Amino acid sequence: MTTVRRAVLTLPAAPLGPDNPLPALRDPAGAGAHAVDAGTLAELPRDMARGIGRAPLRSLLPTPVRDGYGRDRTPTDIDTIVIENDHLRATVLPGLGGRLYSLHHKPTGRELLYRNPVFQPAAFALNGAWFSGGVEWNIGATGHTTLSCSPLHAAVVRAPDGGPMLRLWEWERLRDLPFQVDLWLPEDSGFLYAGVRVRNPHERTAPVYWWSNTAVPEDRRVLAPATTAWHHGYERGLRAVPVPVTEDGTDRSHPTRSRHAADWFYDLPEGRRRWIAALDADGTGLVQTSTDALRGRKLFVWGTGRGGRRWQEWLTEPGTPGYAEIQAGLARTQLEHLELAGGEEFSWLEAYGPLAADPAAALGDDWTAARAEVEERLAGALPGAVVEAAYTAWREGAADTEPDEVLAAGSGWGALEVLRGEYALPGTPFPESTLGPDQHPWRELLRTGVLPPPAPGAAPGAPLVAAPWRDMLETAPADPATEYHLGIAQWHAGDRAQAVRSWERGLKEAGARWPLLRCLAVADEEDGHRERAAERFAEAFADLDATRTAASEGSGGKAGEPGEPGEPGEGADGERLAAALGREAVEALLAVGAVDRARSLWARLPERARCAGALRFLEARLLLAEGRTGEARAVFDAGFEVADLSEGAEVIGEVWARLTDEPLPHAYEFRMRPS
Repeated sequence: MTTVRRAVLTLPAAPLGPDNPLPALRDPAGAGAHAVDAGTLAELPRDMARGIGRAPLRSLLPTPVRDGYGRDRTPTDIDTIVIENDHLRATVLPGLGGRLYSLHHKPTGRELLYRNPVFQPAAFALNGAWFSGGVEWNIGATGHTTLSCSPLHAAVVRAPDGGPMLRLWEWERLRDLPFQVDLWLPEDSGFLYAGVRVRNPHERTAPVYWWSNTAVPEDRRVLAPATTAWHHGYERGLRAVPVPVTEDGTDRSHPTRSRHAADWFYDLPEGRRRWIAALDADGTGLVQTSTDALRGRKLFVWGTGRGGRRWQEWLTEPGTPGYAEIQAGLARTQLEHLELAGGEEFSWLEAYGPLAADPAAALGDDWTAARAEVEERLAGALPGAVVEAAYTAWREGAADTEPDEVLAAGSGWGALEVLRGEYALPGTPFPESTLGPDQHPWRELLRTGVLPPPAPGAAPGAPLVAAPWRDMLETAPADPATEYHLGIAQWHAGDRAQAVRSWERGLKEAGARWPLLRCLAVADEEDGHRERAAERFAEAFADLDATRTAASEGSGGKAGEPGEPGEPGEGADGERLAAALGREAVEALLAVGAVDRARSLWARLPERARCAGALRFLEARLLLAEGRTGEARAVFDAGFEVADLSEGAEVIGEVWARLTDEPLPHAYEFRMRPS
């Protein structure tokens, strides 16, 4: 009998901490890592080039940047949901993007996935916090989903065969689309099924991105039904290459034979079954297959170079075996987006399970024979007709079934959108009971046409930027808070000149000026007016600092004092805000050579924030700008960790090179591009 139950997993874990309180107006930090240069783009197949150029993100709005985590791990209980039958035990993390954390094969005692022994966030998601391991469900835009470390709605639903099924669902905010993932183990099945649906309830066409990323131990051979692949590295190229043996004679089906981090998007022939497998030296391991709608397959490797190995350590703990990723997506590459017409949906079925092949054939030099061996074994273990039938039974008989028992709650954003749009979404309810403090001002705008201002001294609330909300803001009474949010929505829509005008109007009557000044500073920065941007950043920080000082003096020194680590409250929130805005201001002043002003502002930052790794590195940059090279070098020698260092970031190495000709120490080696 298949069962679905709650459980608890205890791991050494770093707390996620609070989100960045400043709206994410800038381009996504990791966008450059996934870029393709113009010359390469012109040489690609026309449909691929169109998919790559379709609806690029202008910003991360309305989602916040999640950079409040650190690197100090303590034993922590994490809620899980376990799906189990006689063959498999699947462990899901509903509070962390619905990640499939573990897939345990009970007859052999094997773990089929790479299971991270720690929970360590790092800045790999589009909006920051992400962690490695398991199977993740990526929706939104090129990269790891903004929901990587966010809770999803979860419930037990009746599966097509009458047994229990776990449904995960949420409202993805970058593209404004609801989605669901239904996980179930048919009785006596050796494969976990995942029925996935992305719906577009709007009248407009929407860009859609989906990749299911599976982490597997890197000491595997990865096989897929292809003889060519599109190779993408961190040097911004994309080109067709033969697989598994590339032009240099290296067999790239073995992840440990690549020196540099890279993606290999397999070019699967039309009419062939979709699958990808990772097998160990005994010919056993994991296979993933799907219905044809999930077209793409990919291998990601970290490489054996210093940067790749350092990132692997960064994401877990020293001594832990490395991993690679086998992935499946809607398009040929992760750089492309598809179009989904209004009122339509994309849906498909995936299956994950064990595979045992003849190692002499599956691991041999004959690629044709190796692929044939895996296909034959897969056909015996799970015929393609069975997958198609399971998809039909799920889509026609279970995908719309309403939940029986709610196990976990996601955000209230979906409930707000359903209220506004009056959408009918069978199977994925977004009840009003999930509305929280972030949604309440917007519900009032929807109900009354007036956006309530924040409480005196409080930071502005979370923004919304979709066209219907922007329209409501344009007709709402114009006060500083409304102008602030209207400007953010206009900025997201690409009307940046009008956004600036809205922020400038709000500034005239604003009590707290720093939110609007900071938005104007980012606008100046993006337009290349660096000196004016630096002035406005400094002015914004001074206004915030004065507000915090007045609050502290007015309450006997309490309001502005830092709270306990991880505690909510005015003090902790104020410190977090001051650190975020102060960091931006110091960086802006350094960029224009205003070193003395940067030092003065640095001294006003909260003391505890200045001890964090990111600001210790910023201090080294400040010392270097002041000509105090020895003291800057001493910061490196003492050691620091920039917890929110972005994928592909090279800034630490660049600063080190200005200090010395010595090789970059291993602790700071995060460069992923070939030299």
